[in-house]
Amino acid sequence: MIFVLNKTDTIANKFLAELRDAVTQQDKARFRRNQEKLGAILAYELSKSLHYETKEIQTPLGTASVNMPADEPVLGIILRAGLPFHQGFMDFFDQSPSAFITAYRKVKRNGSFLIQVDHISTPNLDDKIFILCDTMLATGQSIVSVCKELMAQYKIKELHIAAVIASTEGVAHVKANLPKAKLWLCAVDDEMTSKSYIVPGLGDAGDLAFGEKA
Repeated sequence: MIFVLNKTDTIANKFLAELRDAVTQQDKARFRRNQEKLGAILAYELSKSLHYETKEIQTPLGTASVNMPADEPVLGIILRAGLPFHQGFMDFFDQSPSAFITAYRKVKRNGSFLIQVDHISTPNLDDKIFILCDTMLATGQSIVSVCKELMAQYKIKELHIAAVIASTEGVAHVKANLPKAKLWLCAVDDEMTSKSYIVPGLGDAGDLAFGEKA
């Protein structure tokens, strides 16, 4: 299952346009805030797919029946670019625990690379709904490597992957390697550069949010 937000005419497209705009994105605070807004919107859309149970809520004047989520998902983030996007999910799933993962590209002499998962700090994911947030889904290798590492350790009940912008190639790679994963995306772009940057994309999301790496 793949949900693509910009296929619908909503205010979310304004936030996505500002993220992409080379002038507007120079305002780091606005860039981070737009990621957060899009995270919250995707969290809302994703919440519609969860299982709900009816609960009785006591008000000062009586009782009200409310459908409440039956499970509290665990949120995950691959550091560092997606931190504001992850915050948007936390704004909605505000009681959810979080997992933090560091991974990097280990470049070979021929220019190709492998994904090295460096560190994982996570709550128990057994029988949990897990939502992995990452701003850019380019080749999909980082997301697949992280998810396979977690799935080797835990019996995850449902796997959801959320990204602001994905590439067509990255989506295909994720679906081929994680066929049961549900994808929640703001946009899908068709091309990538030789260095695996999405085109038109938006540039380096981590640098734009937090400053250039040394």
